[in-house]
Amino acid sequence: MSSIVDKIRSGLAEALAEALKSAGLKGSLPVVETPAFVVEVPREKENGDFAANLAMLLAKPARTAPRKAAEALVAELDLKGLPVERVEIAGPGFINFYLRPNWVLAALPDIVKMGQSYGRVNAGGGKKVQVEFVSANPTGLLHMGNARGAALGDSIASLLDYAGFDVTREFYINDAGNQIEHFGRSLEARYLQLLGRQAEVPEEGYHGEDIAETMRGFLEKYGDRYLEVASPARREVMVKYALAEKLEAIKKSLGEFGVNYDVWFSELYLHNAGKVAEAIKRLRDSGYTYEYEDALWFKAREFGVEKDEVVVRGNGIPTYFAADIAYHMDKFQRGFQWVINIWGADHHGHVPRMKGAVKALGYDPDALQIIIMQLVRLYKSGEIVRMSKRTGQFVTLEELMEEVGRDAARYFFVMRSADSHLDFDLDLAKAQSNDNPVYYVQYANARICSILRQLAEQGGSLPGLDGVDLSLLNEEAELALARKLADLPDEVASCAKDLAPHRLARYVHEVAGLLHSFYNAHRVITDDVALTGARLVLVIATRVVLQNCLNILGVSAPEKM
Repeated sequence: MSSIVDKIRSGLAEALAEALKSAGLKGSLPVVETPAFVVEVPREKENGDFAANLAMLLAKPARTAPRKAAEALVAELDLKGLPVERVEIAGPGFINFYLRPNWVLAALPDIVKMGQSYGRVNAGGGKKVQVEFVSANPTGLLHMGNARGAALGDSIASLLDYAGFDVTREFYINDAGNQIEHFGRSLEARYLQLLGRQAEVPEEGYHGEDIAETMRGFLEKYGDRYLEVASPARREVMVKYALAEKLEAIKKSLGEFGVNYDVWFSELYLHNAGKVAEAIKRLRDSGYTYEYEDALWFKAREFGVEKDEVVVRGNGIPTYFAADIAYHMDKFQRGFQWVINIWGADHHGHVPRMKGAVKALGYDPDALQIIIMQLVRLYKSGEIVRMSKRTGQFVTLEELMEEVGRDAARYFFVMRSADSHLDFDLDLAKAQSNDNPVYYVQYANARICSILRQLAEQGGSLPGLDGVDLSLLNEEAELALARKLADLPDEVASCAKDLAPHRLARYVHEVAGLLHSFYNAHRVITDDVALTGARLVLVIATRVVLQNCLNILGVSAPEKM
């Protein structure tokens, strides 16, 4: 179902195209093909409800000044059936349309009827998209960077789904390579220590208390059975046990955070299935590698990177970069048309070489989009929280959820652009006040639910849409709220296109603000039955928009606060 905004935009575009033909027939403009113009909602209210750039695009083919072209078009416009109050020509030749104030009211019945489907658009046309995010090493706990990546990645995936893309959420398990070797040695050292043997965790290993805790569990299960087993075999068993435990803990934490993946992809699979060897062969065959000092190098400099990169070491073992290349090759082999990665700020330098490798493999580098996510700083009582009291290291995702709850954590992580540093105020996230943005939005939904409970307590019932006179909604606060509700499909399409969930967070905050303003100025349940019915439709439509937006952002919509 097309939104009211889409219908009017299409109607204005058709009227302008017909006006151009008419002007051509009458000779006020030359006969030219209609250029690909746009009718859009202007940023500034004073520029009307819609604006078109057709006249400016006619300057070259029609060999006329844009304002003159605009005058000719406006003279031929037939706007019958459209709620246009007046048309103005502005600036270099924009055609601005000002609509009757109540035009947005037609959106309200559609919003109520569509319910959970309202806001869904088909901008993606079923295009296959993979969003890979978090992908933390399964050797420890999830930290604040992982938490921000989880909220961003899941919200982006939901946005893309709402916008009509075929979305797959994927977690890349780093279960091969040097970090697993270091992990195994760290586990072994803790095991030996717990059995009273002399052992040191290697300097490059994992020193967290969680590793010792894992090995206590291992001891409970196996005792000293592996004490006399040869070190390589012993480490293999320990790594298998610990990876399974750590991965299960990661899945549990992310699940509690509202993040559920479609695919958990193993790096080890890439090696065992010959994918790494296949990627290296493709790079060799296409002439993008060379040998130097016994190692095999990728010609990254041919793609604007500062230096070439090793893909196979002198000992014949592929590098992590080689596995990463193979992983991206596999993504495209699986048919994904748009591949989105969310990486931490420390991976910034990896972007051009990864795009270069994708191009060297014969894929479109623009089909790979990498979002670099900036750091998170936690604040409490105005002071930076530097470490966890429980782990003695970083604050974990689980601890954050215990402190502020899932809803506040997710909303705070997505309300700023990924490329901006995020100062996370723990006190604000827990505050039950209008200063807390997630509380402010959720309270708007709870207010509406309270109104509906009050209606039921008074023996009233929800009105049928057919019998409601929406023309009674003529107060400024009512029309402003309805106008904002009508924007949701456009907001979804725009936010999905730019991978910008922070803009949706801002939008839903504005909806909440308009609801609060309306509520403070006007009663919903009044002695006027007809007016009450119209206002009930308005607040029910608002609840639909609030809940759909919060659902995309992974935040609940409680009925009571």
